[in-house]
Amino acid sequence: MSGGVEWALHCCVVLTSVREPVPAARLAQLHDVSPSYLAKQLQALSRAGLVRSVQGKAGGYVLTRSPELISVLDVVEAVDGPGPAFVCTEIRRRGPLAASPESCTAPCAVKRAMAGAEAAWRDALRSVSVADLARDVTSDYGPGTLAGISAWLGAAEA
Repeated sequence: MSGGVEWALHCCVVLTSVREPVPAARLAQLHDVSPSYLAKQLQALSRAGLVRSVQGKAGGYVLTRSPELISVLDVVEAVDGPGPAFVCTEIRRRGPLAASPESCTAPCAVKRAMAGAEAAWRDALRSVSVADLARDVTSDYGPGTLAGISAWLGAAEA
């Protein structure tokens, strides 16, 4: 999983705390990350329909729907794509003791294990929403945390 997923998830959580669009540069400043790299993650979220870019002087990014309706898996797939995390290359069919194509008609033990793990991982990420993450931030850091972030984002840039 790319680092962009972490950045995108943090931005989605932050966007739950605001009513007005937040410029990408302000989000980058908040997280002390590269503005150009973060902009790519926000564009991926926008292409996936999770955030919307608002143009103009008061422009920036907003969530497109309730954070309860955006899963962590939605964000992962927006940034890293929907493809599997594990891609079998049929290594068992290579080398001096390669298995014959006829003996490789069913997935091997490694592929089965990885497919099961991936399904569980996707189910777990699908079950957690951005709203759940925002609630956890409040639980972990106190009830004023997201309000403080919102106020900072709304203040004039330092």
